[in-house]
Amino acid sequence: MTVAGLTAAGPGSAYAAPPAPAGCSGRPDKTVKFATGELRVYKKRGSACAVTLAKRPGPRRSMSVSLQARGGRAKIDKGRFTRKAGPVTVHAHNRCVRASGQVSGVGRSTGWILC
Repeated sequence: MTVAGLTAAGPGSAYAAPPAPAGCSGRPDKTVKFATGELRVYKKRGSACAVTLAKRPGPRRSMSVSLQARGGRAKIDKGRFTRKAGPVTVHAHNRCVRASGQVSGVGRSTGWILC
């Protein structure tokens, strides 16, 4: 099937359809992988968005994502989730942002990006 120039794979096809968005709109800017999951950061116009995804979705476990624009407070989503924490969005027009994500006590952060 073709929609707007994109081809989705049917049963038995050698090509898989691209994964669904993780809850953030905009273009993917940075992906940081770690042992239990990954942190994804997206940029759209004057805002940035982040989400943490578990490597293996399953039972509820401790997960968090935080996103902070330079000079502002961090937006945080943390709790016990099965698949993802977030999305969290901050206004980041002409400002650097930093993000961090964690799944089951293991995580990483980006440092200042999108400057």
